[in-house]
Formats: sequence, C-alpha cells, structure tokens
Amino acid sequence: MKTYKTLKTLLCVLTFVLITNSIQAQAQQDSLTIKLQQAFTQESLPGMYVIMTDGNKITYEQGFGYADIANQIPYSANAVQNIGSVSKTFIAIALMKAIELKYFTLETDINDVLPFRVTNPNDPNGKITIRELTNHTSGIVDNPEVYHYIYHFYPKLRAYDSVSISTLNQMGYGDKLKDTTLTQFVYNYLSPQGQHYSKANFGEGPAGGTSSYSNIGSALVAYLIELKSGLSYADFTKKYILKPLKMDHSGWHIPDMDLKNHAILYLDQKNRFPLYDLVTYPDGGLKTSPEDLSKYLMAIAMHDKKLLTEASYQTMFTAQFSKEHPPKNINLTYRNKGIFWNLYTNGTIGHDGDDPGVGTYLFFNPSTGKGGLFLTNKYFPNKQAIVDVLVKEAAKR
Repeated sequence: MKTYKTLKTLLCVLTFVLITNSIQAQAQQDSLTIKLQQAFTQESLPGMYVIMTDGNKITYEQGFGYADIANQIPYSANAVQNIGSVSKTFIAIALMKAIELKYFTLETDINDVLPFRVTNPNDPNGKITIRELTNHTSGIVDNPEVYHYIYHFYPKLRAYDSVSISTLNQMGYGDKLKDTTLTQFVYNYLSPQGQHYSKANFGEGPAGGTSSYSNIGSALVAYLIELKSGLSYADFTKKYILKPLKMDHSGWHIPDMDLKNHAILYLDQKNRFPLYDLVTYPDGGLKTSPEDLSKYLMAIAMHDKKLLTEASYQTMFTAQFSKEHPPKNINLTYRNKGIFWNLYTNGTIGHDGDDPGVGTYLFFNPSTGKGGLFLTNKYFPNKQAIVDVLVKEAAKR
C-alpha cells in the first residue's frame, strides 16, 4: 500500500511538471508570436513566415499576413519566393563541396581556372584568389551602371502593377542586359574585350586589402564551379544540396518552378512586382519556401554530413579577418566574415537577403544548436526588430 501511494504521488508530481512545462512552453510561443506580430504590423509587411529550429526539429512556426493580398491567400510554410542574398550561403556550401572534389582550393588564383584573364586595372600585377571572392575583398565590385540591370522580368506570367516597375526604373534598376547566361555576363563584365567592361567594375587594390560587398564577385565563384564541374551551377546545387535535403520546392529559375505557390512580391500593400530571375542568379536568385529552407537551416546548424565533411564546416565558419589587421572599409564590431557566411559578434552565424519585394534572414546559434529564419514578400530596410526577437529566442538553453 505504501509503495502504491508513493508511486501515485510520483505520478501526480510528474503530471504536474509536464502540465506546467506545457503551459510555460505555450506561453513562451504566444509571447514570441505577439512580438513578431508587432514588428510585422510596424513594418506594414504583406506576408511573413517565421520558423525556429532546434537540432533536427522545428520548435516554432507561424505565418503572418498574405502571400496574395487580393485573393486573401495566407502566407504559409509552402509559399515560395526569392530569398535574395541568403542564396550566397548556398555558394558557400557548393564551394566547399567543390574543394572536397579537389577542383581547386581557397588560395587558387582565379586566372588558373578562368578561360579569359581578369586583371584589376588598379592593381595590374596582383592576383585574385577564390578566398578573396568569398570574403568580398577581391577588388571586383558591383558597378551600378551595369549590375542594376541584371534582373529579367516575366510580365506575361502574372499580373503586376506599373508603379512597381516605374519605381525600380527611377532607382536605376531594370531589365536591359542582352546577356542571358552567367557565362556571358561574367565575360562581358570582367574581360577587357567584354561589352560591360569598365575600370569602374573594380575597386582599389591590392586584393585582400579592401572590403567591398560584391554580388558579381560572389557569382564568379559559382561560375568557377561550373567550369570545373561541367555542370551549370543550378544543376550542381541541385545534385549536392537541394536533392540530398529533399528541398523539392526550391529552384533558381522561374521557368523551372511550379508557380501555384509562388508568393506575390510587393512594393507596398497594393503594388505588385512581376516575377523575375537574375542573370547573376547564384548571388541572390534562389526561390524556396520556409519549409524547404528550414531543412537547409537544420542541416547547416547540425553539420549534416550529407552536405560536407566536418573539416569543411570548420573552414567555412572560420573568421577571415583578424582584429589587428582587418581590410579597409570594414567594421568588425558587428560581424566578421566566414566563407560567405556572416559571423556575428552576438554569437550567431547567418545571412540576410534583400531584393525587390524580398526580405529574408537565416541564422543559427552554434552554442545552443538553435536557429531561425523568416521570409517576407516585401523589401524593408531594417530587419533588426525581427532579428533581435529571433536571436534572443535562439540563445535560450
């Protein structure tokens, strides 16, 4: 009888603890939703989806607003949209895989791979390594007279509003390049014989000495992978990243996508952008869903061996710049650089993304294994309010 009473007491205590923990967890999730809703409303976003992860599982997910306002279609975990420069983290994975395949190393001179010679006219005797492309110190810069025209719109595939296009044109963005492939663009931009070649395509030398965020330098890494692998970058990433992670609703080009779940990208609550691709698509052109992207986030946070070896992960997340001798034009107070990834001083690793109608963020905390992401179908200049809420949540043990 005494044993029975003791067991009954233990069961009651255990039940109480489980109920209490469940209530606390629900309260914590409700609090997180309230904070995110406040930021969502403050920024007048059309739609947004947030996911938090821990190890191999999703611990929180919540949609806000709409993927299509006019038709009242909620922004769901299956909504697909461009993710902007979060795409560069995929270049990082693809590059480390290419190094594992012994195509080249981080110290390889790009002219040892390219079929034409690239020379920075401001440093004619210098060389540019792949590493310098990955940390944005290569001296190859985004000339706005050219780079802003790398967008290719598909106005016939979906309704859009002329105000959105007019706004882009006023900002210097457009669809004016005759180049249709990454190969054509890279040659025309970097070769002295190219149609877009200019001294303004390069910053001050030598390579490694000055930081200048470069979309074109990033896309060049993808082109180097194409040259050595014999595959398009889209096919290379499909083989080594998307398929292994079963990211079945992700891709690089609008003609290859199932558009029924593609979110509308907005200038504001009313005006819609047409669907678009980028000529330099590796630097910002991945289309994916929150659900697919969460698979990627968990794989990276847990150093999934389906993608890379542990040695490759360690290399990818090693700080590139010393505090004593950083390159010019970079402030290490907020973040250092890994191989494309940002190493934030708050202890997280991640990347953000922006483009017309696009705002994204993906990160993880290596000390807790937790991570988070959000996608929204509108550009907004300051993501910090949402980022701070998610980073604080991921810091909890």
